[in-house]
Amino acid sequence: MRRVKHLIFWLVVIGIILLLFSSHVIAENDFHRQRYALVEIIKAEVKETGDFLNQEALDERVIDALLKVPRHEFVRDTERPYAYANRPLPIGHGQTISQPYIVAVMTDLLKLKKTDRVLEVGTGSGYQAAILAELVDSVYTLEIVEPLAKQAAENLKRTGYDAVHTRTGDGYYGWEEAAPFDGIVVTAVASHIPPPLIKQLKPGGRMIIPVGAQFMTQYLVLVTKDDDGKVTTRQILPVSFVPLTGKH
Repeated sequence: MRRVKHLIFWLVVIGIILLLFSSHVIAENDFHRQRYALVEIIKAEVKETGDFLNQEALDERVIDALLKVPRHEFVRDTERPYAYANRPLPIGHGQTISQPYIVAVMTDLLKLKKTDRVLEVGTGSGYQAAILAELVDSVYTLEIVEPLAKQAAENLKRTGYDAVHTRTGDGYYGWEEAAPFDGIVVTAVASHIPPPLIKQLKPGGRMIIPVGAQFMTQYLVLVTKDDDGKVTTRQILPVSFVPLTGKH
């Protein structure tokens, strides 16, 4: 009798494990489908805003990165059902994970090559850094909010992007020891383009940054530095970002 009870017990345990495993597989497959659907929405929105972007399609490498990176691993558990909605989501400490369309556009405008070195200002949950890591060999990312920086590092490690260099610090001043950078992406709005970031941008490099004021007009601005060090800027499209914080 004890043997029968023992056998029944282990059959129940195995059944629960199989049920949990199958539920996980179903959830992952669902996230996979949602990710593909999101990319189709992004592609359509890029086409609609082509006049602003001066292009009607994303680089295929950027599309591949969007399809590979699991956005649901970079949001809070309460936000997971909305991970593949084309909108920003709260990640705590008054910060957000950016709208996927904006992540795609900002990444694409950098025109990155595999061998490039890229700086991200404003790690957030680590999603943008993971997208960049799919495209280039060297990614450096700064986050001023220490708990977010720690969580982002954990998120990146858990999802296989542990080669990304993370640091807690004021992104306004960049990462001088790792400079110069082929590309710089700033994920919070600044009242002006930080001079330290311009200095750390390599000749021939590109920076994408939202410029303006919180709750007021903001524009995504593309900054380019030619081989002679001359800097030019171009407004891309109106956006809405949380502010770049720090002692500056």
